[in-house]
Amino acid sequence: MAIRARGWRPPPPPLLLLLLWVTGQAAPVAGLGLGSDTELQIERRFVPDECPRTVRSGDFVRYHYVGTFPDGQKFDSSYDRDSTFNVFVGKGQLIAGMDQALVGMCVNERRFVKIPPKLAYGSEGVSGVIPPDSVLHFDVLLMDIWNSEDQVQIHTYVKPPSCPRTIQVSDFVRYHYNGTFLDGTLFDSSHNRMKTYDTYVGIGWLIPGMDKGLLGMCVGEKRIITIPPFLAYGEDGDGKDIPGQASLVFDVALLDLHNPKDGISIENKVVPENCERQSQRGDFLRYHYNGTLLDGTFFDSSYSRNRTFDTYIGQGYVIAGMDEGLLGVCIGEKRRIVVPPHLGYGEEGRGNIPGSAVLVFDIHVIDFHNPSDSISITSHYKPPDCSVLSKKGDYLKYHYNASLLDGTLLDSTWNLGKTYNIVLGSGQVVLGMDMGLREMCVGEKRTVIIPPHLGYGEAGVDGEVPGSAVLVFDIELLELVAGLPEGYMFIWNGEVSANLFEEIDKDGNGEVLLEEFSEYIHAQVASGKGKLAPGFDAEMIVKNMFSNQDRNGDGKVTAEEFKLKDQEAKHDEL
Repeated sequence: MAIRARGWRPPPPPLLLLLLWVTGQAAPVAGLGLGSDTELQIERRFVPDECPRTVRSGDFVRYHYVGTFPDGQKFDSSYDRDSTFNVFVGKGQLIAGMDQALVGMCVNERRFVKIPPKLAYGSEGVSGVIPPDSVLHFDVLLMDIWNSEDQVQIHTYVKPPSCPRTIQVSDFVRYHYNGTFLDGTLFDSSHNRMKTYDTYVGIGWLIPGMDKGLLGMCVGEKRIITIPPFLAYGEDGDGKDIPGQASLVFDVALLDLHNPKDGISIENKVVPENCERQSQRGDFLRYHYNGTLLDGTFFDSSYSRNRTFDTYIGQGYVIAGMDEGLLGVCIGEKRRIVVPPHLGYGEEGRGNIPGSAVLVFDIHVIDFHNPSDSISITSHYKPPDCSVLSKKGDYLKYHYNASLLDGTLLDSTWNLGKTYNIVLGSGQVVLGMDMGLREMCVGEKRTVIIPPHLGYGEAGVDGEVPGSAVLVFDIELLELVAGLPEGYMFIWNGEVSANLFEEIDKDGNGEVLLEEFSEYIHAQVASGKGKLAPGFDAEMIVKNMFSNQDRNGDGKVTAEEFKLKDQEAKHDEL
């Protein structure tokens, strides 16, 4: 049920009196008499185990009763009207015997009361209802008790070990509750609706007693809030579930708390000692996270998907609170980011995130980069003689360890026991590695950091390299074979014979076949007169050279087809 104080209220129900007003007193209620007919007699048929308070003169009570004569004939019952009898005790609103009989009662206590005529309606009785000199029996069950001097009562039975913040006026809260009357009768429960009650505190959205009873609560705290009717729904009740003059008991568990003026809060858990760079707007981050509500309820985790969350920051790709909370982080940093709902998913929520929920993200930054980043090279060792530097076309043999920025090892040639061999500038490695291997001398050791747009991009390598990952290569160059000038796959180391075609055409038939051509080229390489581009399949180079000379594609080269490549004065290629 709603417990808001605002809005329409139904008109008050007609006042139900037990009988009639007689000489300024309301008709009685209750009883069963025992023994003498001249004295008030009380029998306590049921007393609850817990009785924090008993009826005193001046209290207001709500109780049910059945009134009978000694022969068992019923003359009145509150049950028949489906409404408790509500009255002040000790103020002359009841017959004297009932005023006395109610004192000392506990809520949920049941009494059988025998009231003699002198403490009831005496020798006059009530015309047509109570004969003169009648002994009255009342079976009374006390439902509620309060006093006009009562205040809201608070009993905390669960207090969290940590309470960084408590409810203040104008805060917005989310809580679960069970609402009962003093006798334990349930009238409402947010648990039954499986939805928290969400409201502002202290600005009139709640009944006054609840506004007061929630103040000072911590997230995770559980408390009992007992509210007298004049701080609840008063004489009229709510027109539906709560009768007039009812004390209310709310068993409240606070799940969430924020203020509309709140910003995000950040708690650094682990900050690396070495932090060369902090994240900025426009950077692309890869991070793991656990997402919970303020009460610890889990709603999402990148760990459960075994994949980082990858995003740009400061550009609206994530909720505003995370956009802000991810700024200024270091690679390897762990921090907690608490995001109020207006910087999260707002009043509507999303998926299994309820509306108006404060979100808690425990993040671990794996890596980040900027799309404008280039590679980073750090040389750790150079040999004394470092004059010959690698360039495009050179054939390199090197060892490497490949890892992510967080240290996760991806691959290692040392572990495999063999070098990695490539020709620089031939597209055999990612562009960042090609750049990182340039101008390196044999024996040099360096670290090359490669952003994903110069590495394996957004897709990564399935099962090997995560998408959008920054890569770290620790490299040692072991061997360098100088390449050929750009555009050449074979060169002559000396002067080219003037009778080259005739030398190749050993049988002198005027036609050179692939076998003759291949045998001749390999002989020139073996003797040091010629050189093939290192790092490539020699047979494929020779076949391509032959195809270039076989201009009509008939599988043989004639003297007319045979020509030298003359771009270089000293290094002609067939």
